[in-house]
Amino acid sequence: MTFACGCRLMEVHDAVQGAMVPLALLYPAVGTEALTHFGPYGLEVARDAAPVAGTWPLVVLSHGNSGTPWAYRQLARHLALAGFVVALPSHTGNTRLDNSLAGTAANLANRPRHISLCIGAALADGVVGAHIAPGGVALIGHSIGAYTALAVAGGQPWTGPRENKGAPPSPVPVRPDARVRALVLLNPATFWFPEGALSQVRVPILIRTGEKDDITPVSHAHHIINGVPDAALVEHVDVPGGGHFAFMSKFPPEMTRPNFKPSQDPPGFDREAVQPALFADVTVFLRRTLSAV
Repeated sequence: MTFACGCRLMEVHDAVQGAMVPLALLYPAVGTEALTHFGPYGLEVARDAAPVAGTWPLVVLSHGNSGTPWAYRQLARHLALAGFVVALPSHTGNTRLDNSLAGTAANLANRPRHISLCIGAALADGVVGAHIAPGGVALIGHSIGAYTALAVAGGQPWTGPRENKGAPPSPVPVRPDARVRALVLLNPATFWFPEGALSQVRVPILIRTGEKDDITPVSHAHHIINGVPDAALVEHVDVPGGGHFAFMSKFPPEMTRPNFKPSQDPPGFDREAVQPALFADVTVFLRRTLSAV
């Protein structure tokens, strides 16, 4: 059966932060797609279209620092067309439009809470909620988004020098979410997880890193592999030639310039050429771990 990529936009209230968290849901739909712009990012979607009959596993994607979920729009659309509901929160205070909380302890606490709130909002949505399959949720995270996923899955982060401004490290108040059953981590940032901090992360993990990542090098992946209780649950590939932004969608031409680092790749690397394999690997992993059909 051929699906359209449905899209619903909403906001989720975070009472602790006292803020609204923008949330988009992409899902298998019956409808006609049209090119729609989310800021500068265009994507073919069917706005507010009826979901395809049946139930579909839920995947939540956590963007990177000063980012936007629409920077991963092709991966999200691919998964929606493959039979997943994809939740795309914008982490208020750590986005491209408002990065006022970057480098703060509050941001480290807010991000994991946003994920759990958005899982609840997706399940409660009057249009899509009834079409979300029981049996667990998967998280995809890039960079600090991978930090976010690990914290939701049972990791206990601690603040570092940047957040504490010279004060001793302190535990970040996070609450694990038992609904999370699998993680996909792209160039993960693990600065906030000291030795022993990942001992309660017990779900399957797929990790993809870029060989030439100069922000979160492959040692961050090794820290996860060595830190979780069962390294056999981790699948890791270091992609030759890839940089920190290798797994993000190609940026629009007006945003592609040398002084905008996320739009740039190491010489000789083509992110569009490697992403079909990434999308296929992620799809197979999620279908296996969430028992998707």
